[in-house]
This record gives sequence, structure tokens and C-alpha cells, in this order.
Amino acid sequence: MKYVRILFAVALVFMVCSAFSFKKGKEGKEKAVYAFGVAASFNDTVVYFTDIQVLDSIKLDKGGFLPKRDLYTYQLKNYLEFDLKCPDYTCMIYFSENKKKLEKESAKVKGKYKKNKSIVLMPIDPDAFRFKKPEE
Repeated sequence: MKYVRILFAVALVFMVCSAFSFKKGKEGKEKAVYAFGVAASFNDTVVYFTDIQVLDSIKLDKGGFLPKRDLYTYQLKNYLEFDLKCPDYTCMIYFSENKKKLEKESAKVKGKYKKNKSIVLMPIDPDAFRFKKPEE
């Protein structure tokens, strides 16, 4: 009986320790963060959008938000103003750790703009513009 108790105690400790190690392994693994940008203007009928891109070495905060997301929108705004000479655009960034969800969101956003026949959707060449991690 004494050996059964010891064996049971050892098995219980092993199960508890292994459960915590599995949980820790899942949290330690970083997921990729994907993003795309959209830029629209009230003064123009052209809406610019980027492809879905992987953001380098980015981790969402505890609330599920992209840290320094405003700096990513400024990157897109600066590209439009200085490289494409298109001032006065309002830029938005959409992000997610789930690429399929983001693809659906991209299709939904583009669909809203496509409903208006006077708006022209203009893709931004991925070779010309990529989101970069903001400097610390």
C-alpha cells in the first residue's frame, strides 16, 4: 500500500509538471502578425491599398492591439505624399495574427469601395512599399 501511494504521488506530480510545461510552450511561441493598409481621400476617387504583409518581429500587446500602429499608418501616408505625390489621404491599417481573417477583412473593405462605381481601387506595388518596424 505504501508503494502505491508513492507511485500515485509521483504520477500526480509528473502530470502537474507536464501540464504547465505544455502551456508554457504555447505561450512562448510567437505568432506572425499580418497587416494591410488602405488610403482614401474625400478629394479624390482613387483608393490605394497594400497587399497583406507580414510584419517583422512584432508581437501584439495584451489587449490584442498592434504596438505603435499609428507609426505604420504614417509610413503609408508618407509614401503616398512623398513618393506618389498624393497629399490629403487618410490612411488605415488592419492587422491580425490570423491571415485568413485578415483576407476576409480585406475583401470586405474592398467590397465596400467597389459598390461605388466612381471609386477606383489602386493597388500599391509590394516592391515599392513595405511596412517596416518602427525604431524604438
